[in-house]
Amino acid sequence: MTTTTDLPVSPAELRSAELERQLARDPGRFRVLTGDRPTGALHLGHYFGTLHNRVRLQDLGVDVFVLIADYQVLTDRDVAERLTEHVEGMLLDYLAIGIDPARTTVFNHSAVPALNQLLLPFLSLVSVAELGRNPTVKDEIAHSRQSAVSGLMYTYPVHQAADILFCKGDLVPVGQDQLPHLEVTRTVARRFNERYGAVFPEPDALLSATPLLLGTDGTKMSKSRNNSVALGASEDETARLIRGATTDADRHITYDPVARPGVSGLVLLAALCLGRDPHAVAEEIGNGGSAALKRTVTDAVNATMAPIRARRAAYAQDMGYVRDVLRAGNERANAVAETTLDEVRQAMGMIR
Repeated sequence: MTTTTDLPVSPAELRSAELERQLARDPGRFRVLTGDRPTGALHLGHYFGTLHNRVRLQDLGVDVFVLIADYQVLTDRDVAERLTEHVEGMLLDYLAIGIDPARTTVFNHSAVPALNQLLLPFLSLVSVAELGRNPTVKDEIAHSRQSAVSGLMYTYPVHQAADILFCKGDLVPVGQDQLPHLEVTRTVARRFNERYGAVFPEPDALLSATPLLLGTDGTKMSKSRNNSVALGASEDETARLIRGATTDADRHITYDPVARPGVSGLVLLAALCLGRDPHAVAEEIGNGGSAALKRTVTDAVNATMAPIRARRAAYAQDMGYVRDVLRAGNERANAVAETTLDEVRQAMGMIR
């Protein structure tokens, strides 16, 4: 019998574990860059996959930068629809989950010109072939909603390199599927340093420990698949979405992600909300069937989200403050980006 402890551990996992030990000892030596594209409402998959971890890192004392990647909305769609609404909704979610603007810098692409200017020298450090081989770019192209792929799609990994390196981020929380993007950033940093002199760190990946959270249709929870439960959803809307979730005909509830993805996705969601092992949650429901499972999940989600929803509603009453948070974050990000761009110009021998 093979157990999880028998499975090989990748170098990235070993490195991530070492980084966690270093974070515990000296969190202040790290700077983290992370972020989201404002293409729709943030959901429970985001919360358990990345958002909760950002608050953890912030509270540890890490210098955290959170990017609202408004320019990158255009990588896989023709226009950025309802952009202001999505950006402001994202800000409300950030504040509601515990992002503290006094300790975390929240900013958006389009407000930081110096960051985007780094894209030009960075593009000179990678080949077209290297960009085309990037597996994440291939996947984005395959699922693109555009009639033709834009040049921005191919530059996506290099733009992400600019996102990370403008603030000299040395730690990037990612999933396994995002490691190729981070490797492009490491390549850009290394080649720049070799060609022009040491300016940038080669950032490390901090791998997420949270398993993939499935949506209500049994596939990956995603804004574009309409299978998610938004952080801003009401109790009634949450209950309705979970009632409609995919399960199966077996009344006995077990946690088996391979054989029973729909059921197991719901069990995992309840377990994450309750802070329990998913096998124990499944065993407790036992022969209660999908109805009992969905009641358990609904109650767990609504209990976990209740204080977050309350804070979100309170912040929504003062959108002036919410917009001020972004303005202040943009000011700090601009100052950092200008300093980095000056270093880049000096290293490249450019006269300003």
